[in-house]
Amino acid sequence: MLPFLVLAGAFLALWLASLSGVSWLQDRVMPLRIALALMFLLTASAHWGKRRADLIRMAPPWVPNPGLAITVTGILEILGAIGLLIPQTAKVAGACLALLLVAMFPANVQAARRGLTIGGRKPVALPIRAVMQLIFIVAVLVAGWH
Repeated sequence: MLPFLVLAGAFLALWLASLSGVSWLQDRVMPLRIALALMFLLTASAHWGKRRADLIRMAPPWVPNPGLAITVTGILEILGAIGLLIPQTAKVAGACLALLLVAMFPANVQAARRGLTIGGRKPVALPIRAVMQLIFIVAVLVAGWH
């Protein structure tokens, strides 16, 4: 839920700043790109922090090396966050992040089915998580392709 709150809160703050005349936020999509970048940097930080073991446990059984998968997906989230902020790479970054979100969703299904915790808390219920994931996918596609 925290990634969604970061995305929504950052977007709202940046959008309001754009309305107040902050010139570099006048591009209609820049507040969304920055908010998504902040969200992905937040989620990437869990790949090496105290939640790393929780993320490794979430990996579906068919993932051959969960530790490596968590490291790689964290790196991809960071690269995607940076890519969204660069106009020349935003389209590719948005498409790649959408694919990454689709690829990582089975881990959320795994966590829900096994009742795993993340940072000591139960994950968001799967139907709500699915809706949030869809919002994230649409957001990165809009941010990249606008």
